[in-house]
Amino acid sequence: MNILLISDIHGNYPALEAVSNDSADLDCSHVLNCGDSLVYAPFPNQTLDWLRQRQAFSIRGNTDDRVIKLLKGKNFKKPSKPEKRIMYTSTAAALSPENKAYMLELKKKKLLRLGHTFIGLYHGSPADHEEFLCADTPEKRFKELAGETSCEVIVIGHSHSPFHRYAGGVHFINPGSVGRMFDGLPQAAYAVLTIKKGKITVTHYRCPYDVEAVVQAIIDQDLPPIYGEMFRTASKRN
Repeated sequence: MNILLISDIHGNYPALEAVSNDSADLDCSHVLNCGDSLVYAPFPNQTLDWLRQRQAFSIRGNTDDRVIKLLKGKNFKKPSKPEKRIMYTSTAAALSPENKAYMLELKKKKLLRLGHTFIGLYHGSPADHEEFLCADTPEKRFKELAGETSCEVIVIGHSHSPFHRYAGGVHFINPGSVGRMFDGLPQAAYAVLTIKKGKITVTHYRCPYDVEAVVQAIIDQDLPPIYGEMFRTASKRN
């Protein structure tokens, strides 16, 4: 059984489409998505339509949290910069009724059993929705988290840092960011989890996508051009 692992799409449908095409021959039976599906690239409906059509197992991330607040008629304090806030407000305003309903149903975690394997989906970590776990996080921390779960596999996002760590009998996997990598390489990241006869393996992938389509959409929608440069350079903007 092959399972497609994705996270941190950030509304970047051209990158998600590239992942979909790149992974098409891998015969993945399920899609697991660890949140931050929206904000920063202006393709919210295309992104959520793709997830819904494929019946992806999805959770919400911290950027999704703010969009959900707006959908509920609430507001948020951070981010406070106007050029950043507009990326949230424009996303919430653009959502179709079906996708608004979809977002409002998302939870912060999801526990699954696929075959005989128990899998937990979290955005930051099982302990903290916004904890950053990275490839170089100390072994001690992974063992602490392993001791608090009955899952054999934990899939996370948030740090945009692809890794597979095995600690305390638990596989911790971050597929990286589909739509917003920070390592200077403007390509989409994803992973495939393979479960075969009780053996678990993970393969990480990168694939190019049409970055200029994202830049042009930002221009066409009169959104802050700094975000176009963010996608071009695959760098983080605060």
